[in-house]
Amino acid sequence: MLIAGFPAGAWGTNCYLVAPAAGEECVIIDPGHQAAQGVEEAIRKHRLKPVAVVLTHGHIDHVASVVPVCGAHDVPAWIHPADRFMMSDPEKALGRSIGMPLMGELTVGEPDDVRELADGAELELAGLEFSVAHAPGHTKGSVTFRMPEAADIPPVFFSGDLLFAGSIGRTDLPGGDMAEMLDSLARVCLPLDDSTVVLSGHGPQTTIGRERATNPYLRQVAVGPGADLDDAPRRGM
Repeated sequence: MLIAGFPAGAWGTNCYLVAPAAGEECVIIDPGHQAAQGVEEAIRKHRLKPVAVVLTHGHIDHVASVVPVCGAHDVPAWIHPADRFMMSDPEKALGRSIGMPLMGELTVGEPDDVRELADGAELELAGLEFSVAHAPGHTKGSVTFRMPEAADIPPVFFSGDLLFAGSIGRTDLPGGDMAEMLDSLARVCLPLDDSTVVLSGHGPQTTIGRERATNPYLRQVAVGPGADLDDAPRRGM
């Protein structure tokens, strides 16, 4: 399997291209702010043919390049219905006072073909299997994508802004909810095998085993209330 990832734009949002191998069809995950050039470079380098864009949530740092990327390759974009409005109205999703100058420089909207994700869906794209889990907390429509173990790699978990190395996504923007975040961590992350590779929306890769042992939020939901999380880090836009 080939996974090519790079951080893009003002927020360093991780964009991923996933394919069975070089020279084959691929899926693009979270082409965010200023990601279009990096996507095209990865496509050329690995001789890939995009068949779909899939989105972990609707924040502008994850979807800003959806329209040009989908348009250039005539592919659909998949997003949870609760976050779909964010593609056309990103400032409403972030609070009107956040990022106004930057928002004014972007052309926002939906690509021609938008398809909606559902909890528990099994997507078969580019010869790959993606299991979808609805994971609200960062946004109402946040989802994760899990890929099963393959011959050459352990299971892979695209966590979006749910789980990071040592941290979780922020919950103080419109649609964020700490109780929902903790429930999603317990329901979606804890059942995963320790060997599962976590590829998140920001920052370096990690594993479920490492986060189970060291991440204060995942430890809290694993052992129950009691940890003081007031000063624990949170990331994302």
